[in-house]
Amino acid sequence: MSEPEPAPKKSRFAIPREIRIILSVGSLIFVFEYLVLPQFLSAHKSLHKSLHLLASLNPLIVFAAIICEVAAIYAYVELTRTVLYPYAPSRYNTMRVNLAGLAISHIVPGGTAPAGALAYRFYNKFGVPRETNAFGLAAQGAGSAVVLNIIFWMALVISIPLQGFNPAYGFAALAGVFLLTAFFGTVLLITRGQRHADTWLRAAARHIPALNPDTVSSLLSKVAARILLLVANRRTLWSAFTWAALNWILDAACLWVFILAFGHTTSPIDLLVAYGLANILAAIPITPGGLGIIEGVLIPTLVGFGVPHAQAILAVLSYRLVNFWIPIPVGGAAYASLRWQRRPFVTAETQAGSD
Repeated sequence: MSEPEPAPKKSRFAIPREIRIILSVGSLIFVFEYLVLPQFLSAHKSLHKSLHLLASLNPLIVFAAIICEVAAIYAYVELTRTVLYPYAPSRYNTMRVNLAGLAISHIVPGGTAPAGALAYRFYNKFGVPRETNAFGLAAQGAGSAVVLNIIFWMALVISIPLQGFNPAYGFAALAGVFLLTAFFGTVLLITRGQRHADTWLRAAARHIPALNPDTVSSLLSKVAARILLLVANRRTLWSAFTWAALNWILDAACLWVFILAFGHTTSPIDLLVAYGLANILAAIPITPGGLGIIEGVLIPTLVGFGVPHAQAILAVLSYRLVNFWIPIPVGGAAYASLRWQRRPFVTAETQAGSD
């Protein structure tokens, strides 16, 4: 007598690939039609009259904007190396992984999750311990978002008495409050209330067949130790904060220089408010890299701060060309160099031994 076949395991619910593609394309069309296209239609006449601005662009100013963006990417590389210390790969390898992740995040919806998964895989190959790798990438993403919100809040506090309050600011400011509360609350829970967090996570892990409570507890201990090490080393902590701030400020400076290139100057405070608002709203993973959302928020906000409509459109599109589109082929080349490199991956231990 044959034994009854075991019941098939219940698989987690997953949205079919075709549905995800339809939702992504639909979101792109929606954002373009209702956020980007109206900006072009309403400014068509003024844009047509201002096309001569393109011919009168100063190449040196455009080059300065590109340098700002390159410097912003380099600052993010240094941020990555700081959070992965002392196991950080070389700057060259970190740059390649970051560029590859940047390209992935610009073509795949879902926020920075796909880019983080790719970075985690390559940093493992470079010899970064898994707990350091996981914590470092999580701290990099969350910490960078926290720094952006701090910059936005500081600019907002200065701007409101001068420019007045816009209801759109309220949503971004409220989102920032939730983010900051969640971030620092999680850090306090893991470091100060590790015993309670361990008990809760063990209880939750027992109800999930794929998780081992001991593994979860061990991971929590390693993460807590890593956080305490980072907090205790104030030099490393401030270094991470500085590089994260420079990444955002230099990227915003690229936009400011493009506005200058088209014949208008705007207050750095107003620019940071518009920039922070656009990037906070773009953190909602609707489109890859905030495509359409950043443009749809930046243009009217800059116009509200006194930038002529035509100049705002040209400056934002030029900025997004450097910030969004050019990194895609560059990141693709970086990914190819990582994927098909013939030399073995140089690990942190190998690099330290050769120094």
